[in-house]
Amino acid sequence: MFARLTALAGRDLLRDTAAYSVGIAVAGASFAALATAQGLPWWTTMAMSMLVYAGTAQFAALGVAAAGGGAAAIISTGLVLNLRHLPYGMAVGHLYWDRWWTRLLGTQNLLDTTAAFALAEGDDLRRAKIAYWTTGIGNAIAWAAGNLAGIAAGGRIADPAALGLDAALPAIVLALVLPSLRDRATLLAGLTGAAIALAASPFLPAGIPVLLALAGLVFALPGREPEPEEVER
Repeated sequence: MFARLTALAGRDLLRDTAAYSVGIAVAGASFAALATAQGLPWWTTMAMSMLVYAGTAQFAALGVAAAGGGAAAIISTGLVLNLRHLPYGMAVGHLYWDRWWTRLLGTQNLLDTTAAFALAEGDDLRRAKIAYWTTGIGNAIAWAAGNLAGIAAGGRIADPAALGLDAALPAIVLALVLPSLRDRATLLAGLTGAAIALAASPFLPAGIPVLLALAGLVFALPGREPEPEEVER
């Protein structure tokens, strides 16, 4: 079974998916532990994680709720944070827009990770589809397992945030993208986005600086290829 899966997805994709899933599980445990420690019923936590299924928005919503924000503020925060999924859908929507049920599952599976791994396969449509669904399955399993572990631990930890579990996922993501930073344009785009996010963080609500960081992508846009006549000269 594992040999067939390796042959289909590829060892590198499975390795990267497994590494990222560890971070997802830790982030899921952190969210569920925080939610449980603040008195959220376990079934509400699980329903939110399975139906909303958006880690960043869930952490932000939890923070707004803990600060006394109402339903309108919580919903608005989630909508703003998830605006980034619009360009994701435009970029990878063709990978799952075949049948009604693949549209439903594919839209639920539209995440930062699945979009990034699919786009990394370039023009190979078959490999892009495999990457999109493989990373999505790994993400879903890890997120659910992490939430269950966090719910079990939430009532026993006085302050889950003090453990710093939420830092594990960004660290793993950084490790995965480091090879891509060898490309000068990608490195410049990443550094510019990081600088924008850091500069905006003290002044804007959580999540907004990340959206502004997308401006760094201007440095990753493909340049104009020279015409054949220009090459000959």
